[in-house]
Amino acid sequence: MIGLVMAGGKGTRMKLPDEKLLLKYNKPIIQHVIESLHSSNCFSKIIAVTSTNSPKTKKFLLKNNIETFDTSGLGYVKDLNSVLNIIDDFVFITSGDLPLLDKEIIQLIVNSFDSQNVWTSILVTNKFLKTLGIDSDYSVNFDGKKCHYSGISLVNAKKISTLEKVEENYMILDDKKIALNLNTKSDYDLLSTT
Repeated sequence: MIGLVMAGGKGTRMKLPDEKLLLKYNKPIIQHVIESLHSSNCFSKIIAVTSTNSPKTKKFLLKNNIETFDTSGLGYVKDLNSVLNIIDDFVFITSGDLPLLDKEIIQLIVNSFDSQNVWTSILVTNKFLKTLGIDSDYSVNFDGKKCHYSGISLVNAKKISTLEKVEENYMILDDKKIALNLNTKSDYDLLSTT
């Protein structure tokens, strides 16, 4: 399985002068994610997906010997599609802005993966997010509950030629380690209280 870190976004919702993945939580956020993937021992390779939107993040990754894959930076779906088209393996996709991600939660998700599914998105319930004081714009109704995407998916890239018409499966996992995406300044402020 390959670990894929999405690290090419603009981070415009943060409204900060610097790239959000380089914000510090003892160390840069992207470093937390990369180290968690490495320490999980679940992946044959880890690749960070970058773009012209994140030049400082790419420089940081290269300086730390992390393999990068450059995309157009025209959007999450297009960037992800371009990298999945060249991979012929199972893929653990994570957003680079999950500072609480750790090896245990990664191992739990990977061990729960049904390889017969083409795409499995990991969700957190709206109720759980509210208990943490987090809001999210990306919701889906699943199993009778309003849920939100965590930024983590498990994909069988061998079965994908395009992201159009891919059947999406879901798994709910209410855990703050995957619930806290840094999308806004208030999310980052909330991080300091954990």
